[in-house]
Amino acid sequence: MPPLPPVTQALILINVALFFLDELLGRALTFNMALWPLQSGGFMPWQVLTYAFLHGSLGHLFFNMLGLWMFGSELERIWGQRRYMEFLGASVLTAAATQLLISAAFGWGNPTVGASGGLFGLLLAFGMMFPERTIMPLFPPIPMKAKVFVAVYGGLELFMGVTGTASGVAHFAHLGGMLGGWLMLRFWRGQPPFKSRRGSGRGRF
Repeated sequence: MPPLPPVTQALILINVALFFLDELLGRALTFNMALWPLQSGGFMPWQVLTYAFLHGSLGHLFFNMLGLWMFGSELERIWGQRRYMEFLGASVLTAAATQLLISAAFGWGNPTVGASGGLFGLLLAFGMMFPERTIMPLFPPIPMKAKVFVAVYGGLELFMGVTGTASGVAHFAHLGGMLGGWLMLRFWRGQPPFKSRRGSGRGRF
């Protein structure tokens, strides 16, 4: 098994370290770095990024880091460190923007934490770049094509977000992360709504 590429490795270590530090500090980091709704009075600009480095439970942390290892490692090797960070940043920011908009529309007051917005962007990119690759998700443990896996997860997130199933999960943030990832891929490829980037010497995306 090849070693973890540097950005993915650093992200996993930072997320794990911040989780246990937050526990030691009595959730002081969550109070200041989680993404608070605009109407809550607790929102600060830096939270649109910092929320992605915090997690609500050990299980939340574990599954997000597992996904980062499974999907992020290969994409970082293909894209390189800079483009990988650009992609993750776009996914995290659009996830935050989506969550803020939905929270404002419905009057939600709870903060959002977790790397899931960035992870769902990576999931979408993996499915688009390797649509025929067979993967084995943990839940359900059924082999399926990457494109099917992405479609199923996206559909479930939309359903649960609209119906309110599994309250406490930022389903719309997950969809926002997918949207950000999709837009970044379109931008790199010079596809609508962005201008053509032919001749720019870009690699495979």
